[in-house]
Amino acid sequence: MPKPASFRIEVVHASSEQQSIIANLLQLYAHDFSEFHDLELGADGRFEYKPLPLYWSDPTRHPFLIKVDGQLAGFVFVKQEEKFVWDVAEFFIARAYRRQGIGMKAAHEVWKRFPGFWQVRVMQLNGAGVNFWQRAITAFTGEEIHPMPVEKDGESWLVFDFESKQES
Repeated sequence: MPKPASFRIEVVHASSEQQSIIANLLQLYAHDFSEFHDLELGADGRFEYKPLPLYWSDPTRHPFLIKVDGQLAGFVFVKQEEKFVWDVAEFFIARAYRRQGIGMKAAHEVWKRFPGFWQVRVMQLNGAGVNFWQRAITAFTGEEIHPMPVEKDGESWLVFDFESKQES
């Protein structure tokens, strides 16, 4: 693989015709996430993600594919939680593309596209995820953002809150 500096990273809006591609990537994401969260396989051997169709019908949701040198590398779901708060709902980088700066560059690109207040949630059990988001947000904002612990449905999460400023 080429060095990260030579990667061409694209964050492209996923069309409704690409919903099946995202559904396939969601299987890899759910498999990884099942290490930290109780997810059950359906009778068809697949993990279910009920909100998926909403990303093409709800104007407050935005699905993106992440590509590296034209090849699929992951996806990111953005949604508007409140009128002025953006949320990284789901974020996935395929294992072959991890630890090369690709995820960080993709996250930064998304945050630049949607200026305003952001939140990123990560399960406390997901140490690699906590470290990734801490580094990515610090690099983006130029300051260390300390997450707030939150309990939801008996699970411990960390929530990072920060602002993406409009570029001038």
